[in-house]
Amino acid sequence: MSAGHYVALSTEATDDIAPNSPTNETCLLPRGEGVYDTPHGGNFVYHGDGHYTYNYGPGGLAGLFHNYYALGCALFASIGGLLFGYDQGVVANVLVMKDFTLRWPIGAWEKGLMTAMLELGCLVGAIITGTFADHITRRQAIIFACIIFSVGSTFQFAAQTLSEIIIGRAVGGLGVGALSMLSPLYMAEISPPEVRGSLMALEQFAIVLGAVLGFWTGFFTRNIPGSASWRIPLAIQIGPAVLLAIGSLLLPASPRLLVTHGRHTDALRALAKLRRRTPHEIDGDPLLQIEMLEMRTEVLLIERTTGSSVKDVGVVAELKAWSLLFTRKYINRTMIGVLMMFFQQWSGINALLYYGPTLMKELGLQGDSITLMVSGGIGIVQFISVFPVILCIDRLGRKPLLRYGSAVMCVAHLVIALLVWRYAAYWVLNPYAAWTAVACTYIFTAGYGMSYGPIGWILPSEVFPISMRSRGVSLSTASNWFNNFLVGLLTPVLMELSASATFMVFSTACFLGYFWSTYIVPETGHVSLEEMDEVFGSSAAAEDNRQKHQIEVDLGLHALIGGLAAHPSYHSTSSRRHGE
Repeated sequence: MSAGHYVALSTEATDDIAPNSPTNETCLLPRGEGVYDTPHGGNFVYHGDGHYTYNYGPGGLAGLFHNYYALGCALFASIGGLLFGYDQGVVANVLVMKDFTLRWPIGAWEKGLMTAMLELGCLVGAIITGTFADHITRRQAIIFACIIFSVGSTFQFAAQTLSEIIIGRAVGGLGVGALSMLSPLYMAEISPPEVRGSLMALEQFAIVLGAVLGFWTGFFTRNIPGSASWRIPLAIQIGPAVLLAIGSLLLPASPRLLVTHGRHTDALRALAKLRRRTPHEIDGDPLLQIEMLEMRTEVLLIERTTGSSVKDVGVVAELKAWSLLFTRKYINRTMIGVLMMFFQQWSGINALLYYGPTLMKELGLQGDSITLMVSGGIGIVQFISVFPVILCIDRLGRKPLLRYGSAVMCVAHLVIALLVWRYAAYWVLNPYAAWTAVACTYIFTAGYGMSYGPIGWILPSEVFPISMRSRGVSLSTASNWFNNFLVGLLTPVLMELSASATFMVFSTACFLGYFWSTYIVPETGHVSLEEMDEVFGSSAAAEDNRQKHQIEVDLGLHALIGGLAAHPSYHSTSSRRHGE
């Protein structure tokens, strides 16, 4: 569908919203600052110079309860993240269960392959879903991903050979990779602006919670006689997948996807339902109209910038759109997203999650119970360390957290490497050295949880201009899964060669990450599009802004804002500033 077709449709939208508004945008926008309290709750705040904000209610915790319907939908969609985390956490215990190891004596290479096949499947699943997610509904895509995940899980818990386990991991990975993209995508598209950050944080929360549940489920089933010890935890994950698939039938449609397909009336109704507005309140609520026009603006901007629309299906159209990421205009931003995920994975966090019990034994801990419990503490530390970041990341910025996190992780790995090198053959005689290594493992995990963990998902979404954001984030996610695959595959082999050298590899990656975050990564917190252009020496965002401005005028968004400024309920807050 061409951009011109959408421009023709914009006449209807403008007439519906402001039939008598003038078309000269210079006289539509208010000169000063002001606030408009909407009749159905919420308010519109104009900050001057064309900048505005709006909300449907309070922010923070009160805002989550105020938007209880969107909160419920987001919580349900976050089950996709829970499945991702659970599948990661459960394998650590399965690999050391007695029945499993006796049934299939496996070496380092087979152990790495079994673990890494999930990440390889995730890589393929994320790429395929990223390409075709806009061509079917989000609910259909989630249901399809859950079915694939359930098939893979069935292969795993019912496996009679190691090959079936590996195949099940790969097939399940396809579903996990799809859900790792679909769940946060759907959550972002249904979230009200005042609580979008909080609702998006549910995804990371669900992933870490899933990893903790997966590990401790395996811990409590490990002593069950026979193969049930490992079949039960592998089978349990089918339950949430089936629940998510069935429940997705009841989830509201994504308003943005409906706009993408040109179904503007359906999109407005879905948006009203998510914002707790009745059908009779739709026409009288300017906030719904503003948000709807913003969605249409974004869709038009992406189509005009990439030269393709959602209906352009084919290899040539996809290659043309993706190739823009590697042009001079975007390459620096692309490398930020790709390298962020590279350093996130090679920091070694997933090596600890996948092979925690194995690594704990290398650190001199004796006994299955103590080894598993200490290993399980890694997930708990990561779970706890997420909360301080939510409170301080916008105040402290991204760069300081990345820098200090890199330094902490580098030193922690270095100390572990030196302790393993010095005491590997004498752990029993040096218990304090063993527990110091364990403490350093927890310190590393806390450093990761407050830096690379959350920022790895935030930074890529901030450096790309809006027209390239979806594909830029998809490529960054692909980097995450590819490097995750390499870490899962190579860690057992490296550990077999030298445990000390393995930790030195992770320490070196964190050391390089420190210099990268210090001298290469820009500070993206509270940075405007224009400032981001200056940072990267590019005009990409400014060009987006110019096109975006014209689209807003064409669709009638400026006319709508001007109409609000003329409303009796609009209260100017800048009279003293302008001497009026």
